[in-house]
Amino acid sequence: MLTNSLSQFATAILALLLPCAALADVRVVVTSKPIHSLVSSVMAGIGEPDLLVDGAASPHSYAMRPSDARKVQNAQIVFRVSEEFEPFTAKLAATLPNSVRVVSLIEAPGLNRLPIRQGGAFEEDDHERSRGQHGNHQKADDHEHATYDPHVWLDPENAKAMVSHIADVLARLTPENAAILRANADAEIARISALSEELQGELASVSARPFLVHHDAIQYFEKRFGLNAAGSVTLSPDVPPSGKRLQQLRQILVSSGVVCVFIEPYGSPRVAEVLVEGTSTRIGTFDPEGRKLTPGPDLYHSLMRNLASDLKSCLAGS
Repeated sequence: MLTNSLSQFATAILALLLPCAALADVRVVVTSKPIHSLVSSVMAGIGEPDLLVDGAASPHSYAMRPSDARKVQNAQIVFRVSEEFEPFTAKLAATLPNSVRVVSLIEAPGLNRLPIRQGGAFEEDDHERSRGQHGNHQKADDHEHATYDPHVWLDPENAKAMVSHIADVLARLTPENAAILRANADAEIARISALSEELQGELASVSARPFLVHHDAIQYFEKRFGLNAAGSVTLSPDVPPSGKRLQQLRQILVSSGVVCVFIEPYGSPRVAEVLVEGTSTRIGTFDPEGRKLTPGPDLYHSLMRNLASDLKSCLAGS
């Protein structure tokens, strides 16, 4: 009787462990930190995805290492935002074996895509200059999603759509793990809903205050939480604005009563300093890609909270 009980116990434990072992064998690679965080949440407890663009590196200008190439070649699924956001994946995707599936999360069902803003306060000329100066950006512009802003994760509703799609993709690959993948996705979606409500309340007091950004990277966040972006310095983070553009921005800054000019981590503050010279406009910093954060399932939530806090701190003058 004791032997039979032990056997039943062992069988039950094995039944619990088998799905975990099955997904642990699935080789998942993710390009950038924000979506790596979402994939990590869906795979919680049953596997860990590899991250390509780690540390302070930017997906816009990343160059793959030989070790990265090996990871991708051996993967079964590669999650990316889009070819535009991660230009280094353009040639890569074309050379991968058929056994590797590349999933562009900008194509997730139910995701709200916003057009790239050009003209006026969101200058078109600088974007055209950037295409001439940077081959990677020019190739990205030729992609079918080139007219869409790729920073889709900054809208919590989009993050929820991506989480659901990630779970569906992985469940099709390993149907024996579908239940736990769906449960993880549902839990993460609930967390993101609570986060969105929290940030809405935090930003309400500064939502009408105008600001400029160096690179138009937070349009999705701005639209979701009703913020007031007056324009951007450039559409490409790698191309400095022309003298003519700086004069236009100075006029926008004064006429719109811009409270803050925001730059991103590791970028030079020089352009912002020139713009605000002789005014009461402040310079702030935010990190929409989580470049300073430790990768993992909590990164997305830290990124969004930090972004809200950094915006509010500068706009409120605290």
